Amino acid sequence: MNQNFPPPPCAKAGRLVANRRGFTLIELMIVITIIGILAAIAVPKYQWSVIKAKEAVLSEDLYNFRNTIDQFYADQGKFPDTLNELVDKGYMRGIPKDPFTKANDTWVTVAPPPEVAAPPGATGAGSAPTGGPGNVYDVHSGSNLVGTNGTPYNEW
Repeated sequence: MNQNFPPPPCAKAGRLVANRRGFTLIELMIVITIIGILAAIAVPKYQWSVIKAKEAVLSEDLYNFRNTIDQFYADQGKFPDTLNELVDKGYMRGIPKDPFTKANDTWVTVAPPPEVAAPPGATGAGSAPTGGPGNVYDVHSGSNLVGTNGTPYNEW
């Protein structure tokens, strides 16, 4: 009477360990190389997209600044003396941060040219509204970096 009994548990476990196979060093090196190549392609594209996003934010901030300055001029008859005056008089909620300098106090303001400083219809030096013509005609970034279009951000 020959009965087939299962082998003892330790004999079966030994056979499973013997049949298992791990990754070889060559296989691991190939996988790491492929991951490295993919990372080398993806990282520059990611950095480029971050720069393009910052440029879009800068462009939108400058557009909003210029639009708000024009609205201030239409309402007040003069340009604001500082950017904070736009906030104080309720034209803006706050001064946005420059996306490249990461600060809201690095904006560079441009004074109005003499032919624009006087309100419409004014003739002569004494006809400007009280408080003067204002000091903020335009705004630029305080960053010295050059944009992807070849123009420095402080000239946008």
